[in-house]
Amino acid sequence: MTDDRLATLQHDLITMIVEEITYGVDVEPDTDLLLTELVDSISVIRIVTWMEEYLDIEIDPVDVVLDNFQTVGQMVAYARRR
Repeated sequence: MTDDRLATLQHDLITMIVEEITYGVDVEPDTDLLLTELVDSISVIRIVTWMEEYLDIEIDPVDVVLDNFQTVGQMVAYARRR
């Protein structure tokens, strides 16, 4: 995945989270979404589903862990490794 595509993913992912999950609460790439309770377990499922559709991939449930989904930056890094 190119750097431009990763930057677009990060932007679009933040936009989706702010508009559909945190309802206007700003999110940065390094915002801890889980420990701040901005995102709950149901929201993680929504994010995973969104990423699968956006990237046209299937995310293994085993990969849905804090190391990959605690921040937007970690989600983008996970996408890069895919």
